[in-house]
Amino acid sequence: MKSIVLFLALLQVSALTCIAQNKQSMPIQAGAAKVSITPDKEALPRNYLGINDSIFTRAIVIDNGETGAALISVEVGMLRDNNWSSITKQIEEELGIPAQNIMLTATHTHSVPFNVGGAQLEQKIVESVKQAKSALQPARMGYGTGVSYINVNRNMIDPKTRGWWEGPNYDGPSDKTVAVLYFETLEGKPIAVYYNYAMHGVLTGQLDMVSGDAPGAASRYIENSYDNKIVALWSTGCQGDQNPIYFQQTFDLRDIRIKEYAERGEDISNSMPPGGTGLDRNNPEVQRLMNEQKEITKAMGVMLGEEVKHVIRNIDRPEKSATIAAAQKTAVIPGRNRTNTGRAGSAGTYVDGDSVRIRLGLLMFNDIAIGAINAEVFSQIAIQLKKESPFSRTMVVSVTNGSANSGYIPNDAAFGYQTFEVLSSRCKPGYAERAIIDGILDLMEQVKR
Repeated sequence: MKSIVLFLALLQVSALTCIAQNKQSMPIQAGAAKVSITPDKEALPRNYLGINDSIFTRAIVIDNGETGAALISVEVGMLRDNNWSSITKQIEEELGIPAQNIMLTATHTHSVPFNVGGAQLEQKIVESVKQAKSALQPARMGYGTGVSYINVNRNMIDPKTRGWWEGPNYDGPSDKTVAVLYFETLEGKPIAVYYNYAMHGVLTGQLDMVSGDAPGAASRYIENSYDNKIVALWSTGCQGDQNPIYFQQTFDLRDIRIKEYAERGEDISNSMPPGGTGLDRNNPEVQRLMNEQKEITKAMGVMLGEEVKHVIRNIDRPEKSATIAAAQKTAVIPGRNRTNTGRAGSAGTYVDGDSVRIRLGLLMFNDIAIGAINAEVFSQIAIQLKKESPFSRTMVVSVTNGSANSGYIPNDAAFGYQTFEVLSSRCKPGYAERAIIDGILDLMEQVKR
């Protein structure tokens, strides 16, 4: 009982807004656009050696005559709170789309430098929304789900050391759902697709080159399949504990880096190897592994893209009208600071830290619910939220609308793991899972009124 009272005392709600703009379903318009955000090679930091593939910001604008909404997907690792605030404020002021009605998601590719582009990146994101709004046309939308098996739980017991480590845990929890929100003209021609999947974009991380990784490969494949008459937006599912299922080349390349560093007297075996050094590009083994990484990235993009197309083909009752409603709130839970180091395999030690603030969001089109969290969240939290949602058509997006001061957010049961996600989390055990689930459920109740 005491812990429940403490939880209720610490779970605060701030900056609560709920925009139930219209109770009547109104005919919708939709428009989409994409804008390149590929940096110049000369602007890259020293540990980036070039451009593997182009990266983009993509946007869909939906309007029902009463209000509008924007879905945005940006091929970067993370967008900070200041980016979210600046971008949504500008969109609201210049385009009249309320900030609460905007889902601004990073694809979380690990192959793009943080803060790449700066203010110029923010302007390109806004420009993609402007172009999408200028392309508005009468539309209809549909929702469907499929499955893809290209992800896997990445928290496992190492068979040799018997300690926790990162690797493919085929028996671990994993959300295989591919959720798809599709927009087309009244004549049935494609406009855009917003698809959701839980997997880290880490396949190309050892190339030391800019890449949209698997999310970018999937979007490009879908767009090419429709003769580039569609804009395909990846939305990041709750992938905090989800890796691509085939990831061995990355482990092998990490090991080569670790050995090279060890020869120079530096032990990086229990940390993430830095990029730019430690891999000889003239080494035939390195070349083979890197080429395999590129092939697997494309292959996973094709496989996921094909499932998205499969779902689109089976959407049979598109809707021409919609209500649009949105809400946001901030959950505040107890925080902690780690006092020791080590990536995985040993217990962490902690002291009390500042409270963790988690921004939660909800955007609804009729009874299609998109729940949002501004952090990297374990898949079990999304699975449970979808089970408890009063709306059967619910997807959950993470790394959306800024960046919480939480680090990873494990589900309660995972706090027993000695993995890098759990060890580095700033969340105290026992609070975040229900704060997120109950918080978004509360938003759903408010929107239903």
